[in-house]
Amino acid sequence: MTHRIAVIPGDGIGGEVVPAAIDVLDALDPAFEFVEGEAGDHVLTERGEALPEETYELAAEADATLFGAAGETAADVILPLREAVDSFANVRPARAYPGIDAVKPETDLVFVRENTEGVYSGIEDHITDDVTTLTRVITEDASRRIADFGFEYAAENGYDDVTVAHKANVMRETDGRFLEACEAVAEERGVPRTPDGASGEAVSEGIEFDDALMDALAMHLIMHPEDYGVVICPNLAGDMLSDLAAGLVGGLGLLPSANVGPDNALFEPVHGSAPDIAGEGIANPAAMILSAAMMLEHLDYGGAADRVREAVEGVLEDGPRTPDLGGDASTDEVTAAVVDRL
Repeated sequence: MTHRIAVIPGDGIGGEVVPAAIDVLDALDPAFEFVEGEAGDHVLTERGEALPEETYELAAEADATLFGAAGETAADVILPLREAVDSFANVRPARAYPGIDAVKPETDLVFVRENTEGVYSGIEDHITDDVTTLTRVITEDASRRIADFGFEYAAENGYDDVTVAHKANVMRETDGRFLEACEAVAEERGVPRTPDGASGEAVSEGIEFDDALMDALAMHLIMHPEDYGVVICPNLAGDMLSDLAAGLVGGLGLLPSANVGPDNALFEPVHGSAPDIAGEGIANPAAMILSAAMMLEHLDYGGAADRVREAVEGVLEDGPRTPDLGGDASTDEVTAAVVDRL
């Protein structure tokens, strides 16, 4: 079976790292049909809309989508694209790699972020000249769905520890509902709470879970990331905490992500469009290539996904490396090194 992949480079370095991922995929056995779509700042300038309808439909109808980055029009591009693939979960792994100067080399985390509501629901109002409001939406169904996904992800990927991030002591109604829904799913799945004083470490066979106030969790992640595995988060908290974790492992250039729906998914690096280095040919392609590996796994090419990850890890350890990782290699040179290892 040939899978049809929507390819949307977008803005900035998206146009450099997406071709790198395609080169890597072309070096593998699975055959793909790549169909490119336009989106982003330049499309808004040229066509008056950042995300043309045909690009939205391309993502909705493809087997999966590879997306690069969006600049100023990010909210007008990536949020509708996540909607196009019916994404409810944003999965962001953050792990340290051999050979990379990481602040915390023991880091191996996965943030499972609710992707449909929270403060990103887009419900904002201009009440008066001096007053604006933002409505935060948290529903029982979405909270239970992301909790179930997070616990299942932990079980399937060998993580013993699940942490539910929240701020229910202040946002009692919204985060209170989120926390209660996660606790209910844990009870239904037979997942016990981590005993007090266990510092987030599993003390029995199987998965255990705990909850943590998101501000305190930010501190503990920096101090002891080894105590955490899968972190289930509301939308904004997942966005912020995963970027924080990027600082522990060597930067945003190493973080892939997946936007997962029931039958479709979109894969993108976390780093954004990086306009300061766009066009210079020095963007780190690792996050985009690792996002492509997540796509391979989603499409049931687990062996190919493992090969890609091993090749990327080998290049990260031995070089060549792009300037963000202390090297002087170009995007093309790093990509060629990954392909050579394949």
